[in-house]
Amino acid sequence: MSNNNIVDFGSKRKQSIEQKKRQFERVVLNNFLGCYSVLDSNGTIYPVSLVDISEDGLMFQVPHTKNGDNAFKAETEITLRLYFTKDSYVPAVVKIKYGNEHYEKGTEFMRYGCQFDKSVPTFQAVKSFVDFISKFAEFSCVDKGDAKVYFL
Repeated sequence: MSNNNIVDFGSKRKQSIEQKKRQFERVVLNNFLGCYSVLDSNGTIYPVSLVDISEDGLMFQVPHTKNGDNAFKAETEITLRLYFTKDSYVPAVVKIKYGNEHYEKGTEFMRYGCQFDKSVPTFQAVKSFVDFISKFAEFSCVDKGDAKVYFL
């Protein structure tokens, strides 16, 4: 028997968990988590969309504007507000690592990859959120409608 027929189940499981995590991230980031970023020194708040998040950093996108008031250069430090309710948020300090143009459904965005400043005390809350997403992806099950719910 050749080594080409050996399946590494640990690796397959890890790939499956990572795929589930990314799908869950999209649901959470698109439907539950609001995010706004303070982009200038005057305290103006611009909405951004989170695309991806990990313990090391995140990616967000913002509609491209003609005047470039929401453009960032690499190594720029900004504070993101991660809203978990309508009125409360966790501030996360990030450093822009890169920016790329992105087109989606006829709209032009700028996507920015950022690295968390882990020395900021509020990072602990962000880390817990990322840990939750990872554990949820690992242990969650899909409801296929095969169970009945009884009300007492």
